[in-house]
Amino acid sequence: MYNADETRLLPDIVDQYDSFNIREALNNCIAHQDYTRGGKINIVEREDGYLIFSNLGQFIPGSVEKVLLDDSPPENYRNPFLAQAMVNLKMIDTIGSGIRRIFINQKKKFFPMPDYDLTDGRVKVTLTGRVLDMDYAQVLARNPNLGLLEIIMLDKLQKHKPLNDNEVRILKKQGLVEGRRNNLHISKRVAQTTGQEVEYSLARGMDDEYYKTMILQHLEQFGKSNRNDIERMVLQKLPESLNQDQKQHKVKNLLQSLRLDGLIYVDDNREWRLERRRLSN
Repeated sequence: MYNADETRLLPDIVDQYDSFNIREALNNCIAHQDYTRGGKINIVEREDGYLIFSNLGQFIPGSVEKVLLDDSPPENYRNPFLAQAMVNLKMIDTIGSGIRRIFINQKKKFFPMPDYDLTDGRVKVTLTGRVLDMDYAQVLARNPNLGLLEIIMLDKLQKHKPLNDNEVRILKKQGLVEGRRNNLHISKRVAQTTGQEVEYSLARGMDDEYYKTMILQHLEQFGKSNRNDIERMVLQKLPESLNQDQKQHKVKNLLQSLRLDGLIYVDDNREWRLERRRLSN
């Protein structure tokens, strides 16, 4: 069981893994395993809330997105007689919507979408049995009419996976996210409707002038500072949505902007100082 009492929008306790999702994922492994390779079907439950299924063989439809969009049976099977027997025994879905239903069941719980890894000649499906990002869960709870593809895009965002230009454009058009492509976060409108104003501010961060003023005040007080000390001061104030490399690049840009504006300079010891103090000397 998973306890989700962090927010009133979510049910207090839900099953960690939907029984249909477990059956469908397992039976798909059995039906589509490439038995000519003499391998095994693996099921692993991790203590941190993940259930992983894997089988040998290429994913015949080509992509999960195609399955979700077509919502129809595949045109061919790797093991047609086995697949037909499992259909007759009602072990697998007869209309090809089993994978789609797994996604919908995860959506109903406000859990992350399934992850499909189709590399290395195998199919690996990971089900997450807990909320990863409360912001994401709140958006699903407040927007029940969101389409499955839009939810998958938001799911990529919460998992820090890259979005292509079209996906970014769709989410921005619907007012769900804002920011630059490498620093997307939930929009102000969504934050207000889901009571996440603080999280919004943390994700968005302050404008550049705020950080520049911080650097100038630091140099005014201490006279000089090396790059590492300035980073230590500014990094903790930057938005949580940036990774470490992005934060360090941000500090570099702030320093260069101040230097180009004629406000600071680097001395012979590679320390930053105020330009006006050099001129006054």
